[in-house]
Order: sequence, then structure tokens, then C-alpha cells
Amino acid sequence: MGSLASAIKRSLLWDYPRASWQYDVMVAVILLFIFATPRDWFRDQPRASSVVMLPATHGSLQAFWIEPALLDSVPEAQRPARVAAMLKARMQRQVHIIRVDPISDSEKELRGFIAYATP
Repeated sequence: MGSLASAIKRSLLWDYPRASWQYDVMVAVILLFIFATPRDWFRDQPRASSVVMLPATHGSLQAFWIEPALLDSVPEAQRPARVAAMLKARMQRQVHIIRVDPISDSEKELRGFIAYATP
């Protein structure tokens, strides 16, 4: 029992010399954990961009999907100016925002905004 406790203590304190078989086993266990652990265990999923350019559907108008968190606290009258500033910072060019429409689901919960702009 004493040798098992000693081995656990040495493992926790990383007390084995480099190039020993115990050190190699600990490194292999760590690498196995890193590469074999599913991403969803830690909810580490790739996140979509908060502003996405959508395909043009209304002639020459450009449409942009905007995450709700970016415009939630912005008053409705100031939304076009805020979106224009965000797009100018991201695209490095000026766009003129015509309107910003909120998008809600069937339970009337806000899911995002669509901004329409002219190039």
C-alpha cells in the first residue's frame, strides 16, 4: 500500500526524472487526454461570426445577419448608425444602412437582426 501511495504522490507532484518510463507514461496519458477527449465535454465549439454577410436577394441591396447581443441595448433609432460603424470597422469601407429589422422566432424571442445596406 505504501508503494502505491508513493507512486500516486510522485505522479501528482511530477517527481519522475525525464526519460524515465514513468515520465513517458505520464506524457502519453496527457497527450491521450488532449487528443481523445470530445470537444463537447467542455462545450468548446467553434463559434460563428457575430456579423455575417448574406447573399443578395433584393437586387443591389446587401444583407447582413447581426447577433442580437451586439444591438440589444441600442435604441431602435440608433441601430443603423451603430451597424454602419461596425461594418466600416470590419470591412474597411463605408456602407449606407437603409434599415435594420429584428428577427424573432415563433415564441417572439429575439434571434438577431438583419441590416440592409447599399454598397
